[in-house]
Amino acid sequence: MVLWRLAFKELTATSITIFTNLSSLHKQPLPVMKYLSALPAALSLAISVGAAPLTPGPSFTRLNKTDAVVVVADLQMGLFQIVHDYEPTTFKNNIIAHAMLADLFNLPIVLTTSAETGPNGPLPKEIVNKFPNAPYIKRNGEVDAWDNADFKAAVKNSGKSQVILAGITTDVCTEYLALSLVSEGYTVFANTEASGTFSKRLADDANRRMERAGVILMGTFSVAMDLMRDWRNTPGSAQVLPWLDTYLPAYGVVARAHEGAVKNGTYAEGELGLKH
Repeated sequence: MVLWRLAFKELTATSITIFTNLSSLHKQPLPVMKYLSALPAALSLAISVGAAPLTPGPSFTRLNKTDAVVVVADLQMGLFQIVHDYEPTTFKNNIIAHAMLADLFNLPIVLTTSAETGPNGPLPKEIVNKFPNAPYIKRNGEVDAWDNADFKAAVKNSGKSQVILAGITTDVCTEYLALSLVSEGYTVFANTEASGTFSKRLADDANRRMERAGVILMGTFSVAMDLMRDWRNTPGSAQVLPWLDTYLPAYGVVARAHEGAVKNGTYAEGELGLKH
């Protein structure tokens, strides 16, 4: 810091001298030009000796497709009806997309339901039929899935330390399980797009409590991108773009528009030369 201050003191003094002499530039050109030529060197000195060392911030916890398991917690058709923080069509797509992350990235998946034969209802057929060999724990009493010995064993048997989780409701099935998993040492990524509850207020409160406890809140697109890491990987562009076209149509349209432009596109009058 001493060198930094000295360099700036020298730089300031030089600058003052330069601007003092500018008014008489026509009479004394050589001294002023001397000061001007010294200015870059002084500035370079100030930068080179004064750059403070960077202070590391919080670590960026990344998803690792070789160390992650997907958990579907009570995304049941009966409970689906009480979700009011998402529009029904969008939310149905979101919960199926959450499960299909396991298929896309070849991740283990654990399914669990609560009182499935009662009003909570079954899981969507699209999920059950896609993963016929996945552990499927049908709980008959435990509110927090972690309190069920079979479910706990299924998660532990996956051998993974990262859990990608979604459930209905956000403030019970997702939050309780997420906090239990964190307390056991797991890194939990809660998919907020595939978790729903009675109101946005309740979802916000639950997400805040989870985040304070160390749960990482993400959406489906963010989860997919972090698992992929690079469009040139496998799964990469060839596998992920069709998946997004099905489960995240907004991004699928981006790819479709580009395909259309490449195959059929011609410039409309006035387009050519537009600034980017």
